[in-house]
Amino acid sequence: MKIRLNGRHGKVGSVLAPALEAAGHELVDGLDRAEAMVDFTRPDAVVANVDAALAARLPCVVGTSGADLAAVGERARDAGLPIFYAPNFAVGAVLMMRFAAEAARYLPRAEIVELHHDTKLDAPSGTAKATAAAMGGDPPIHSVRLPGLVAHQEVLLGGPGQLLTVRHDTLSREAFVPGVLLALEKLPELPPGLTVGLDRLL
Repeated sequence: MKIRLNGRHGKVGSVLAPALEAAGHELVDGLDRAEAMVDFTRPDAVVANVDAALAARLPCVVGTSGADLAAVGERARDAGLPIFYAPNFAVGAVLMMRFAAEAARYLPRAEIVELHHDTKLDAPSGTAKATAAAMGGDPPIHSVRLPGLVAHQEVLLGGPGQLLTVRHDTLSREAFVPGVLLALEKLPELPPGLTVGLDRLL
């Protein structure tokens, strides 16, 4: 597939670009030559990037968190094009969210601690927000931004005399590659509009 990768030289993009090529995809510079657009940029840029892709009749895979994609999702539906967005493309993180949601059925008190590199622009993270939504209720979220971190999250669930911790650590951005490749594989099968969450593809 010919792909326009926005954010190619960023933290995720610099890892994703060679992985996409190794998987047989071709990276192209212009939207006019692309068959799909992948975006790992900034919250203040992603909506305009997706709108440009929709104008070029391209489906999109989005990994940029911190922006509201609801309106652009409506525009994609009207255009008959799919947009796939995941707050986290690491399969282990998706499982962590699933396990936390299951545990919340039995342990009603929980808090979420998410830790990311100090240049991450949004707080709380998209993963933490998605986890809280999946758990129901409104668990408090604590955000940590420090150099040396990549992406980490733990969910602490307490009950009388016990504590359950569900944790996922992304030690390298290579963890996101399989999820992005899966999203590109499934993109032609998705309905028009916005589809959210890697769990929808697993």
